[in-house]
Amino acid sequence: MTAEPIIDFRDVTKRFGEHVVYEHMSLSVYAGETLTVIGASGGGKSVCLKMMIGLLQPDAGQVTFHGRSVPDLDADGLRQVRSRVAYVFQGGALFDSMTVEENIGYALREHTQWAPSRIRDRALACLEMVGLEAGVADQMPASLSGGMKKRVALARSIAIEPEVILYDEPTTGLDPKNITRIGDMILKLQRELGVTSVVVTHDMPTAHKVSDRIAMLHECAFPFVGGAEQMWNSTAPQVRDFIHGRIRRARASGVYPGSSMITKGPDGGA
Repeated sequence: MTAEPIIDFRDVTKRFGEHVVYEHMSLSVYAGETLTVIGASGGGKSVCLKMMIGLLQPDAGQVTFHGRSVPDLDADGLRQVRSRVAYVFQGGALFDSMTVEENIGYALREHTQWAPSRIRDRALACLEMVGLEAGVADQMPASLSGGMKKRVALARSIAIEPEVILYDEPTTGLDPKNITRIGDMILKLQRELGVTSVVVTHDMPTAHKVSDRIAMLHECAFPFVGGAEQMWNSTAPQVRDFIHGRIRRARASGVYPGSSMITKGPDGGA
């Protein structure tokens, strides 16, 4: 990679009390790529996403977006960053009291002067893009299956035409058919919209399918960052252990206990 990264972590340390999530961690995200962050369950992968948009602050080091230090941004600066970055939360985080259309158009109503008819047209176009029929627009989230809720969350994420999409465990809780469908959606949106994507997952088939590069979180840093095939062929012990399922969950005595000490945000993810 020779271009300047869109998002850049340099020598980042993040702790919650005595528990260290990242220590002197560095990672870069480049325009147009899909970077997937993998690692043991409970290891703090989602903390990385939250630091990208200022939901969490590093204790040391730098996190930048297009060269601007995210922790140093004021409220207006953070709004500018977040208007360019869509966050697909682990549980979808749909508003139960709003219809699907209202959920998808929420950011447009809040941040634009668009007429209701234009917002509805945009919502329907986004539903079509994620493979859902127009009739879904008037339904309530409670009437949708888990897979449909995930796709509505994807539709909401692209409504604002983001530059970057952050996916927090997008396939968690889904059956194999819907896991495949969500992976296909990630590829489609990256290809058709030209967005930059960062995907946090513990699902290796999804990571292998969607990634241009994979970053493996292990012991507070990313000892491996590279292509999917490169990872698959790696002889590094920690990489082989993860691929073959011998690393499942971060030890409470080591990195991150996966407890309520971690700020969970709207989705409850870690």
